[in-house]
Amino acid sequence: MSTEYDVVVVGGGIVGLATARALVQQRPGLNVVLLEKEQRLAVHQTGRNSGVVHSGIYYAPGSLKARYAKEGLEFLQRYCPERGIAYEQCGKVIVATDAGQVTGLDAVERRAADNGIPVERLNQAALAGREPHAAGVAALLVRSTGIVDYVGVCAAYRADAEAGGAEVVTGAEVLDVDDDGTNVTVTTSGGEERTARMLVNCAGLHSDRVARLAGLTPRARILPFRGEYYELSEGRRDLVRHLIYPVPDPSFPFLGVHLTRDVHGGVHAGPNAVLALAREGYTLGSFSRRDVAEIAPALRLLAPRAPALADGSGGVPALPAALRLRGRPAAAGARGAGRGPGARPRRRAGAGGIARRLARRRLPHRRDAARAARAQRALASRHSVHAHRERTRGPGTSQARRLTLLRSRFRPGPFKSRPTGRR
Repeated sequence: MSTEYDVVVVGGGIVGLATARALVQQRPGLNVVLLEKEQRLAVHQTGRNSGVVHSGIYYAPGSLKARYAKEGLEFLQRYCPERGIAYEQCGKVIVATDAGQVTGLDAVERRAADNGIPVERLNQAALAGREPHAAGVAALLVRSTGIVDYVGVCAAYRADAEAGGAEVVTGAEVLDVDDDGTNVTVTTSGGEERTARMLVNCAGLHSDRVARLAGLTPRARILPFRGEYYELSEGRRDLVRHLIYPVPDPSFPFLGVHLTRDVHGGVHAGPNAVLALAREGYTLGSFSRRDVAEIAPALRLLAPRAPALADGSGGVPALPAALRLRGRPAAAGARGAGRGPGARPRRRAGAGGIARRLARRRLPHRRDAARAARAQRALASRHSVHAHRERTRGPGTSQARRLTLLRSRFRPGPFKSRPTGRR
């Protein structure tokens, strides 16, 4: 027998919880249930990000991103103290490391003014006074940027939603969605059925799959990328007083490697962006046959763009460590070594074919990690014929390589899995 509701919300991250909370607060008496497949809330993206509360300084003036970032920051500044959630308005500095980046810094300053975000211009001496260990010729200080415990925010959102009458159910993975045009019936892993007039899909990394269960064909394709960070050793955390960001390169959808404090006292340097072999691939050995099978077609689409993605100049590369270059020259038109000037390059197994074969193969449990590591190296070889070889010294050194060179300063703690968007 099916339990009836007005709205079913799928996903127990911060988006799903905020949705359930808003529904019961704005529509008192509405019968809402939230379904989360894990036994705890905020297990995935919400609990694995950098914890930064952004000011919205980078977004286009008048855009929803700019508006929501600013409104969300102001809301958390009020909400967190009221609910006893760890929050610190530490501010951030955007640093131009040389004269060539000052023009980009000027553009960020203009964007801040357009968005109504107060910033302070710092010369070299003022920067040294605020961040003695940051080398730069100029900087912008964004005082409003903060850091927060997002898992704590989710716990408070859950309490608010339940106080308004919402039901929060964990350990309930959505397996089927039946939409008859009037009502939606959701079947979960425990065999329970719940019927509602509306379903709100907040399933994060699995939102496309939930959409397909409902009979939709989403145009977006989810590719799993894992962000990896270095962590400063405990005795060196005092080197960083604010959040320290580079001037963004407009030709890349990344903000570059930055230093980020968190509310628990840690300081992280990163991220890079590593293609993962599982949607929930938070460790190097994570592997999912189903996820790899879905990645394969997208890799074929990405292959022609590999030189731009693997170069790494001007921003954190989209395909760095996981698609590691093999150290071969890979300029366009390269021929097979020792096979004559007119010889065609040897045919290599495509990444898509490798991924499909791995997805079909039954891997013994004890050998999954080793096979997954070899799979990542195999995927790398597909892109090596398109990407230019990284330089190891001089002004052309990529940011991925520069981060590698920081090993002598940063303790390589366990890699922190973080979403890798604009930070």
